[in-house]
Amino acid sequence: MNKWKLLDSSYIIQRPWATLRVDKLELPNGNIKDEYYVLEYPTWVNMIGVTEEGNILFVRQYRRGADEIMVELPAGVVEDGESPQDAAIREMLEETGYAFETVEYLCELYANPATSGNITYSYLLRGGKKVQEQNLDDSEDIEVVVMSLEEAKSFLFENRIGQALHSAALFYALKKLELA
Repeated sequence: MNKWKLLDSSYIIQRPWATLRVDKLELPNGNIKDEYYVLEYPTWVNMIGVTEEGNILFVRQYRRGADEIMVELPAGVVEDGESPQDAAIREMLEETGYAFETVEYLCELYANPATSGNITYSYLLRGGKKVQEQNLDDSEDIEVVVMSLEEAKSFLFENRIGQALHSAALFYALKKLELA
């Protein structure tokens, strides 16, 4: 198995949340692919926060792409110069107002490696305690939703989490929590 050879690349649009490039590629069999489109996104983090009482933190917010109000895991973007773990701690505090005793790496996943190259890191945070009010961005309207471990499992297994990377991260977290 060989990688495809990049012959040329140019950007169609470069905006903070919409970056699209087109690559010209040579495939291992010698065929040339004149237009292969790739979406570029920043690195993301997803967090499963477990409170001191053993509850799981979710957030409810409107998602424009799906045009739905969804219950998801807290999540966010890794800022330039920031580690994914530090971003997870910061985003949890901003979105939920909770700080945590421990942070544990769970997994890293690609949303769609066929057309985008960004990675999403997922972390399990334990021992959460509410220490402040939310500190949301201008575009955020987020409601914190607290579920028991059993409620969170039911929510996941009933296919009520529409964000695929959040579902996957929650599966990893539940497995780790069951082994603890």
